[in-house]
Amino acid sequence: MILWPAPAKINLFLHITGQRSDGYHELQTVFQFLDYCDYLQFEITEQSDIRLMHSIDGVNDNDNLIVRAAKLLQRSAKVERGVIISLDKKLPMGGGLGGGSSNAATTLVALNQLWKCQLSSDDLAQLGIGLGADVPIFIHGHAAWAEGVGEELLVISPPEPWYVVVVPDCHVSTAEVFSLPELTRDCRSITISRFLSGEGRNVCEDVVKKNYPPVAEALDWLSQYGSPRMTGTGACVFADFKSQQQAQKVLAILPENWQGFVAKGCNESPLTQCIN
Repeated sequence: MILWPAPAKINLFLHITGQRSDGYHELQTVFQFLDYCDYLQFEITEQSDIRLMHSIDGVNDNDNLIVRAAKLLQRSAKVERGVIISLDKKLPMGGGLGGGSSNAATTLVALNQLWKCQLSSDDLAQLGIGLGADVPIFIHGHAAWAEGVGEELLVISPPEPWYVVVVPDCHVSTAEVFSLPELTRDCRSITISRFLSGEGRNVCEDVVKKNYPPVAEALDWLSQYGSPRMTGTGACVFADFKSQQQAQKVLAILPENWQGFVAKGCNESPLTQCIN
């Protein structure tokens, strides 16, 4: 049975340029994938039931994005068969690595193939946006410059270094971060060329550091070895290195009881590579 990867993503920068009347924030960001993944398996059944074999602590199965994605595709494509889904969970929840959205995207992509729905990537992305703003990037599967609420995507190819990713011992609520009054919401728009020349930062970083001390500690520690950034609304922070060996040396001296990993930046998603 195929292991379908659901890779992590990082935001190489994140600007909030405004807030819409519906409450959603207008963003500029760059998504890049990591070769660090959750893995899903799908066993197709003749019954119509959608079953998740391994529940996630604190998440009702019916609220799980994997189950919601499977039911959405089943309903939209008028599929009569069902599926038993197994999940090997590696990505931390509340870490800003997009685990839930990536799981949903992999579910849509895999079941589209296994159920022979024959929907295009654009069709799947249109379904996915209803599950989360990050889902389309995982479906399209290439590093991208994103605007709007994250759904307006333009393929780009930034450098693909090795990263040390530190996972602070806290769960950051995206909704809470976006509700904080001190969050910067009026960044000036920048261009891709300015980003590639070194401009851009994560404007959520300051408010998250203030409200989640473990994130501040991780950024301070990692700053001894590189130029750390926070991904998304946190909690994970990362720094880039030229080689896997350099990254592994830094990970080896991670303070005791801290969590982290080394991963390669990927402009093509491991999920896309699996399909191709």
